[in-house]
Amino acid sequence: MSDAPAGVVAKAPRPSTGASPLRYRRILLKISGEALLGDRQYGVDPAITSFIAHQIGDVQAAGVEVAVVVGGGNIFRGMAAAARGMDRATGDYMGMLATVMNGLALQDALEKAGVQTRVMSAIAMNEVAEPYIRRRAVRHLEKGRVVIFAAGTGNPYFTTDTAAALRAVEIGAEVMLKATKVDGVYDADPLTHPEAIRHEHLTFSDVLQDRLQVLDATAVSLCMENDLPIIVFDLNRAGNIRRVALGEHVGTRIDGGMSA
Repeated sequence: MSDAPAGVVAKAPRPSTGASPLRYRRILLKISGEALLGDRQYGVDPAITSFIAHQIGDVQAAGVEVAVVVGGGNIFRGMAAAARGMDRATGDYMGMLATVMNGLALQDALEKAGVQTRVMSAIAMNEVAEPYIRRRAVRHLEKGRVVIFAAGTGNPYFTTDTAAALRAVEIGAEVMLKATKVDGVYDADPLTHPEAIRHEHLTFSDVLQDRLQVLDATAVSLCMENDLPIIVFDLNRAGNIRRVALGEHVGTRIDGGMSA
């Protein structure tokens, strides 16, 4: 499979479960809504969604329990609506509904790839998703199902980054993976500053003190308090999720250790 998806993405062969020792047995993957856009200005690109689904399927087939939190920025952003005069809570609830739509799209792609999936929503909508219950989510993971957490935390004023950190802690994930369009955290925007330097390792304090715009402060603080490492990586490179699970150095690692 090529690194960057173009058109319809062919299904990649799945790895043998006994090929390499896994460093992480349970992970939470945070995907932004914008990651599902592809070349579109709005909505979901089926080719990109299929590409992501096969990456998740590969790591799940290797024996890793995978949970996913997906954003809704490709459809609706509550903060942007609030900036235009909409009530912030109303805008955030609309954004939560957008994450459910993205969750269902990803579920469809995963099941077409042969991966058993459950969507669990923090806002009750029993016709399309299960209500979020922590013990049930853990049981789904133990049974080898990919669990997609939708509707954020169910509360306004919290981002999907914070929802991802919260769910990761609740289910006992060993690492939180933050999928981006670049291969880690830089000291400047690499898209506009070619000379930007990539950090291989940062501490939680580094991120908070330097106000690095990789995750919001609430999410970072929650991970710091619960000693949950974060790995920021390039989602567009095929196999990166599996590389992380195997313990290979990918992207930027953020944890409570000493700065590199």
